[in-house]
Amino acid sequence: MALVLFYHITRSSVADTVATLAGRALGAGWRVMIRGTDAARLDWLDEKLWLGPEEGFLPHGREGGPQDADQPVLLGLGEGTNRAQAVMLIDGAQPLPGEAAGLERLWVLFDGQDEGAVNAARGLWKSITAEGLHAQYWSEETGRWQMKTERKPE
Repeated sequence: MALVLFYHITRSSVADTVATLAGRALGAGWRVMIRGTDAARLDWLDEKLWLGPEEGFLPHGREGGPQDADQPVLLGLGEGTNRAQAVMLIDGAQPLPGEAAGLERLWVLFDGQDEGAVNAARGLWKSITAEGLHAQYWSEETGRWQMKTERKPE
């Protein structure tokens, strides 16, 4: 069952946070699905990841291609077909029903400057913890990521 990590982004960019977390997941041997809500925004993220530093290159592809199942990191709007052990939700994307049960990690990245995104993350926190999932809330308000609270399964 997944550890659900909420990342309240206030200083970093979404692209940098995605690259860092996905890189760590790949280092653990996991495949990653990055789920968004807007194709144009995923195009933007795809471009940012391709333009990143060579030493930290993140091998990835966009959902809908012939090599989806082989992608270590897949960006898309759907459930993904790359057998991901970790799913990253950006821009208000939601977990699929029961999805967390088969994952190692579920990340929820949300923009701390967007009140709607903050409220949506609060609502998702309540539903995730009501399901009895292990959840942590991380904030970078001090300039570095710190865990602010944790709810362990009972």
